[in-house]
Amino acid sequence: MGLFNLFARPTPEKLEEKGDALFRAKQWGPAKLEYEHALELVEQNADPDAQERITGKLVSVKEALAQEHLQNAENLIEGGFWNEAQDLLALALELSVEGDHRHAVEQQVRELQGRRLEHTEADEAVADLMQQPTDEPDHGMHPQSVSDEEYFMALCGTLPEEVGDAYLSYGENFKAGYLALNRGDFDAAAQLLSRAMEEHPDPESYISLELASAYVNLDQPIEAQRLLENFLTFHPTALPAYRLLCDIYWEQENFQRVDTLLATVPKEFAESLAIVLLRGETMIRSGNIEGARAYLQDCLDKYGWNEALAKELAKSHEALGDPSRARALYKEVIDTCTSCRAQVDPEIKHKYAELSFHEGVRDSVILELYLSLAREIPENAAVYFDRISNIYASRGNAEEALRFRSFSERAKADLGHRS
Repeated sequence: MGLFNLFARPTPEKLEEKGDALFRAKQWGPAKLEYEHALELVEQNADPDAQERITGKLVSVKEALAQEHLQNAENLIEGGFWNEAQDLLALALELSVEGDHRHAVEQQVRELQGRRLEHTEADEAVADLMQQPTDEPDHGMHPQSVSDEEYFMALCGTLPEEVGDAYLSYGENFKAGYLALNRGDFDAAAQLLSRAMEEHPDPESYISLELASAYVNLDQPIEAQRLLENFLTFHPTALPAYRLLCDIYWEQENFQRVDTLLATVPKEFAESLAIVLLRGETMIRSGNIEGARAYLQDCLDKYGWNEALAKELAKSHEALGDPSRARALYKEVIDTCTSCRAQVDPEIKHKYAELSFHEGVRDSVILELYLSLAREIPENAAVYFDRISNIYASRGNAEEALRFRSFSERAKADLGHRS
């Protein structure tokens, strides 16, 4: 579940092994990052054999990632999602070298340009939304499409070395439970991880952390709290345990206990991003909004731009009744993601669009955001189409305003049928 975020300097060999495990699991993007990091280190060590070997693996994973982008772009084009497809094709072109793969991408770019002349994004977005089945087709890569062994190895490969080695030693019940946990089957995860704990009664094992995570998701906080408090006595630097335990204390509204817990974090981790965010969120939850705003702003000034910090700071501005500042921060998050071609969290887009709308912004940027959100959060489509109708009405385009008003009504009816 990506819980660990400890700091250790990996070797090129270990990075290459992680890349190999991720490659076998068809996790192309993460594999590419591991190979790139490994290549940087072997270049520093002047190891030509390793450099040639890892370079070859990097070429292979880039081609695989480009092929995946191409396939996903083709699916998006079929659905009429032109902008998203264009972004994926641009990424595929960057990754592809000369050859059949690159020619296929270039051909798809030409076809996309031709098809965009025939349709508008708005019509296609609406048509797709209204026609899609209840269970939307998913063209992405999921762990279930690879073997359990490959997926487990890939997950362990993302952990700190000592943790990953421990997970590999815990046996079949742990492996099955950890996979169930990562796939969202929390009942099965709790049963299997409990068996694993019986097989490995060592109080210092990491099994209790994963079992506690399952209990939290099953809304069994007392069992989780007992495991986590005991776990932290042996692993005081395991930052994920602090997050899980804070979640439990927050639900109990025991903010003093959260403060006491965070005060026990070892000095070298006391100013880590994970702990900073926990402190800020505790202030917000306890009602000390101004304190949270000042603290988070100070951290942003001190450590530089960070998306997670900016999101929390924006939340504090919203709570303090300063939507303009919150909106500016959300815009900065969106702009930063766009500039590095990272996917923008739909919730951030929603926040920015809604704050902009309520501040009277009715430009094409907000209109396009609502069109995008109608696809990404279809349960809110009726609201988004209503906003689009309002935007067109404010521009004096009564025909489009009426059309999107009807889309809003249809989306409400469709949602009613599905529920």
